[in-house]
Amino acid sequence: MTALPDDLADRILAAVRAGFEEEVAFTEALVRHASLRGAERGAQEAMAEAFRARGYAVETLALDEGAIRDHPGFSPVAVSYEDAVSVIATHEPRQARGRSLILNGHMDVVPEGPRDMWTSPPYEPRREGDWLYGRGAGDMKAGLAANLFALDALRRCGLQPAARVHLQSVVEEECTGNGALHCLVAGYDAEAAIIPEPEDERLVRANVGVLWFAVHLRGTPVHVREAGTGASAIEAAPRVVAALRTLEARWNDERHGRPYLEDEAHPINFNVGRIEGGDWASSVAAWCRLDCRIAIYPGDEPADRAAELEAHLAEALSGDPFFDAHPPRVEWTGFFAKGYVLEPGSEAEETLARAHLRAAGSRMGTLVTPGYLDARVFAIYGGRPCLVYGPTAERIHGFDERVSLSSLERVTGAIALFVAEWCGTEPIEG
Repeated sequence: MTALPDDLADRILAAVRAGFEEEVAFTEALVRHASLRGAERGAQEAMAEAFRARGYAVETLALDEGAIRDHPGFSPVAVSYEDAVSVIATHEPRQARGRSLILNGHMDVVPEGPRDMWTSPPYEPRREGDWLYGRGAGDMKAGLAANLFALDALRRCGLQPAARVHLQSVVEEECTGNGALHCLVAGYDAEAAIIPEPEDERLVRANVGVLWFAVHLRGTPVHVREAGTGASAIEAAPRVVAALRTLEARWNDERHGRPYLEDEAHPINFNVGRIEGGDWASSVAAWCRLDCRIAIYPGDEPADRAAELEAHLAEALSGDPFFDAHPPRVEWTGFFAKGYVLEPGSEAEETLARAHLRAAGSRMGTLVTPGYLDARVFAIYGGRPCLVYGPTAERIHGFDERVSLSSLERVTGAIALFVAEWCGTEPIEG
């Protein structure tokens, strides 16, 4: 594949700079939408309107559990999909001469936690120096803006991709991955994909798979005056956590010999993200629920690891009087997702490396991440290279989430250069 001429690359990067304040304003507008799970529609409508204003063909794709339930990449659903929609914009060239591309990102964000622990309100974007603050600013509304404004930069140069390009704004990335999967099942495919997740301007070489599950405990409720005759489900919960920590340690010991993960100190992370239980302060707790997440290695089958987890929990708690009388029940509630490895050497990666070098002035690094990415949908089930590469961000999923604006500009430039080389270009006017 021939590298872009220097003069064209310079024109494209200058066009990115010319449109960057508009790009930041667009990112801020997206941050103002509290697009939590099940409440993404307003933000998705804003995204669809931005696509339509540019003349793209737009589809609003309602997430259909029935269409993907039997797919091997499906994750269990514990909520209603009644208002879950992804938005896809499609550019078609006059004459397809280049390679097709998907520019993907997710609109859903995680809950913000106690708002009084933020320096400023989480859905009121705030600029301070090089940083843009707000829930979703980094993860990943800046990435969605980068995808759109990379194509805008080509338009400022009087050019458009000489290949089909799908711009996807999906839901469910933070909990199942079913949004991206549904787009694939619905027929949206291409010869490569880019997802500008906040990865410090590095390319993700591998990432783990993820399992979400709930552990349900049942106790024996009595009045607190007779507490010794009851059995508290809440007080039993720490022993479940301890048992799962031993499984986490065992799985981490398996990293040796795992490509790209053997040098990671702790690739398998277990987390209790939510706990609730009991009904009354003066009653011994009759129930408790722990919502949990654990990682698995690329190549692992989710069903096999799920069965191993259930067997481990039963064995580890055997002999405990509470659990002998009240066995725990495990429910699979979300991610049931494989991990993936992006093997080096693809033309897509080489193209991105050249684009990054031009835009950032340095060679592109790689990393391994112990978090979930929608790339597994494209890499495993689409059989396409998926390049996860995006701006520097800090405190994602935490308080005072923020994204670096100078990094966002470089990433937008790199994506624009990638599109120009991978897809080729043609004049907007015939």
